[in-house]
Amino acid sequence: MKIKQKAGNLIVYSILILLLIYWLFPLFIAILNSFKTNGELLTNVLSLPKELQFENYFRTFEKMSYARSLMNTVIVASIGVSLMILFSAMAGWRLARTKTKLSTFIFGLFVFSMLVPFSSIMIPLYKTMLMFNINNSLIGLGFVYVGLGVSMAIFLYHGFVKSIPKEIEESALMDGCRPFQIFIYIIFPLLKPVTVTVCITNVLWIWNDFLLPLIALSNNEKYTLLLSTNTLFGQYSSDWSAILSALILAAIPVIVFYVIFQKSILKGIAEGATKG
Repeated sequence: MKIKQKAGNLIVYSILILLLIYWLFPLFIAILNSFKTNGELLTNVLSLPKELQFENYFRTFEKMSYARSLMNTVIVASIGVSLMILFSAMAGWRLARTKTKLSTFIFGLFVFSMLVPFSSIMIPLYKTMLMFNINNSLIGLGFVYVGLGVSMAIFLYHGFVKSIPKEIEESALMDGCRPFQIFIYIIFPLLKPVTVTVCITNVLWIWNDFLLPLIALSNNEKYTLLLSTNTLFGQYSSDWSAILSALILAAIPVIVFYVIFQKSILKGIAEGATKG
């Protein structure tokens, strides 16, 4: 029995190692080639660099205006995620606690909007941004992300609120708390696991999104990191060493974010699994 168990574990770990190599191989190739000259990269992608070209990163840092692009991305992500969490938590709580046909219909609309592909609303969305004069604006782009991501967030909050006993709110109401106070001081702290999930998924989405900033922003001083990386592509030639180093630089903040909040992320996932 122990031999079969060890053989099974060996097979599982072998498959996991192969999958890990498969997923990390593109990242390894990107890091490896970011230290090559453009000629070495085009000659052999899999070869080791003859000499580490650290100047690729310094050149890319200046070309893509990294500090400014990073700040632009942080502004958009901060506005989008913070407002999305606030509005979605309140809406999910109220829709879960209100048992009427209207609330069910509104919740159904949010769920239905999750099925609409972005490509089908791309042009109307841009025209709406022009109408409200929020195009080419980081704040406006943040609000657009709120509108696009709030449906999924409400769906998650709505399901999580159902697991919270309603008696807690009734007791607070009898003690004289107003609905807004109940939400801020009682409900929202209990929503921490799902809030962590919403925060992580949407930070990654906004950080790695390219299409929406490409549509909304035309001023290169307001470009996000991925848009600034796109400026390195030329019509007739491209500096691939600089492009790969730019992609690595764009990924570093997200990796740092995960490392710093790793414990909170794992704790939130574990609590969410237990709660759900």
